[in-house]
Amino acid sequence: MSQSLAKPTAEEVLVATQKWLENAVIGLNLCPFAKAVYVKNQVRIVVSEAKHLDAFLEDLDRELLHLAEVDPQETDTTLLIHPTLLADFLTFNDVVAIAEEAVDEHGLEGKIQVANFHPDYQFDGTELEDLSNYTNRSPYPTLHLIRESSIEKAAEAFPDPAVIFDRNIALMEALGRSGCEAVLRGEKVDLPKGF
Repeated sequence: MSQSLAKPTAEEVLVATQKWLENAVIGLNLCPFAKAVYVKNQVRIVVSEAKHLDAFLEDLDRELLHLAEVDPQETDTTLLIHPTLLADFLTFNDVVAIAEEAVDEHGLEGKIQVANFHPDYQFDGTELEDLSNYTNRSPYPTLHLIRESSIEKAAEAFPDPAVIFDRNIALMEALGRSGCEAVLRGEKVDLPKGF
């Protein structure tokens, strides 16, 4: 994704992420569970301004502990974003692995999971430009901290998550490259027929 060379402000990152959530994740129903918590203001969005990886990992520790301790009615899920530190997707993947280890280190295995989104997200076994990758692309590198209890509730409504994944890939292919890029920019895109 082409972003300006100037480092975005925390407010710009927040606005871009909210637009992406509203117009893509919720608007295109990429995640059928997102709307309920978003409209109740239960999604915490944190923009890290850490200058180096150690400081970012401290932000991650704080957010894991916050999510573990706060009432789910106040915060159901957290998005931890850093606009520049994790721009390289391979470096980001390494940080995702560290984040998963941090969940275990805090004794939160079985309570919190880490999902991830990135502007250059690439599923294993795909080419960078494959449209399927857009299902996990976001305006900025994002760690999504999710309560296991929320995942369990979602699984009751959608016992086969592969249906969602397959539908999202088909949707990205139907939108085409220009539609996928618009989704990534957080623009409002109409659902193609059949979706």
